[in-house]
Amino acid sequence: MLYRVEQTGTACHTGTRTCFSTVLGRTGGQADSGAAEEDPGGHALSRLARTIAQRAAERPPGSYTAELLAQGIGKASQKVGEEAVEVVVAANSEDDERLASEAADLLYHLLVLLQARGVPLDAVLQELESRAR
Repeated sequence: MLYRVEQTGTACHTGTRTCFSTVLGRTGGQADSGAAEEDPGGHALSRLARTIAQRAAERPPGSYTAELLAQGIGKASQKVGEEAVEVVVAANSEDDERLASEAADLLYHLLVLLQARGVPLDAVLQELESRAR
């Protein structure tokens, strides 16, 4: 049985969003046995979507995200198209590191476009889950 819930508060006795929020510090891509840091929980895309929503609400000066949102859906859509082309080029003629970098740019700009349209990332994730069934 699977339960899907919308979390409205903390879940851990320590007062954090999740009991699984401690991550090891990383140095040079390898786990460091040193001090741990807190991770707000959730998937990296969910955390990025929350940051983008925060930029949309606060519109801090100098924020690329806030500037892109201010330019509207047309500009955000254009950026998604540009980044998609760069992903295709990287996939066909560049190394894996470059492809990963371009894919990250595409995902970021797609999340900005979703924010501009008012479509939550959860709606996309739910659609993917329904397709997996």
